Amino acid sequence: MTSATTALPDCIDGLPNIAGHEDEVRRAIAAGADQDVFRSAGGIDFSRLRAASAIALHMHQPLIPAGGVDLTSAAVIGNLQHMRDNQGIGDNHNAPVFAWCYKRIGEFVPQLIHEGKQPRVMLEYSGTLLYGLGQMGEHHILDALKTVTCDPRYRHAVEWLGCPWGHAVAPSTPVQDFRLHVEAFQHHFAALFGFEALGRLRGFSPSEMALPNHPDVAYAFVKTLRDCGYRWVLVQEHTVERPETGAGPEQKHLPHRLVCTNSAGETAEIVAIVKTQGSDTKLVAQMQPYYEAKSLNRWELAGQSVPPLVTQIADGENAR
Repeated sequence: MTSATTALPDCIDGLPNIAGHEDEVRRAIAAGADQDVFRSAGGIDFSRLRAASAIALHMHQPLIPAGGVDLTSAAVIGNLQHMRDNQGIGDNHNAPVFAWCYKRIGEFVPQLIHEGKQPRVMLEYSGTLLYGLGQMGEHHILDALKTVTCDPRYRHAVEWLGCPWGHAVAPSTPVQDFRLHVEAFQHHFAALFGFEALGRLRGFSPSEMALPNHPDVAYAFVKTLRDCGYRWVLVQEHTVERPETGAGPEQKHLPHRLVCTNSAGETAEIVAIVKTQGSDTKLVAQMQPYYEAKSLNRWELAGQSVPPLVTQIADGENAR
């Protein structure tokens, strides 16, 4: 399956296209730096906002050795395919529902926009899930996602977040491998949705919302994100602290700077959007961020009046 907006195939000899086009990827990210799709489209006057809410859906299925009865020779397939092919085991009967969960944003967004509404959502799909969907022939899901990602009528409503291709957890993944995961996702995303869409990836969602606490690993984490063109990262409220007090963020609905200094004294920083604590699935499914935002008013930041942002992320399958 090849996107109409890019010459890159999403698979090569049956394997995901996750490397080999580094120069094109860097050029696409640089070219998209000044895109203003999300703010300029949709008819929303952001200057008049009193407060705002943001929801993100995290979607992931791992690859597993399940393509055959002998695990030593079994083909590596997506977990969703294993569920679909073995629906009599455990809760595998949920496979069709999960598949619809991965597609439904591609259905909801056009419907709402045609009804005159202005939906907004952030999406984070792991590379293994995207690859697995294509591998099992669920191209209609990828096509629906491509529509809301690339069609000028809808693309302002869906903001994709970058992530590690294989759901690698930053604190326990060697820094050089983590960088390869980040770059692999960008490659694969460009192959699926095109270079123009790749240029709109600004935010990053760490797997399991995990941040490294070792200074050298934390520095490498932030430097990787900046080197790969990301402008902000989603962080968990209880995983960050204010350096002057050691306490958590006081104004958690405002953007912060995540600053990491390694043992050599080198510093890397990136804008951090704080995801507040709570039962993620229930908070997103019941639109708790929206109702919390309704109770807030504009705050002052660096001498400017800005709307606070209530942000939550949840597993998209569990919040169905």
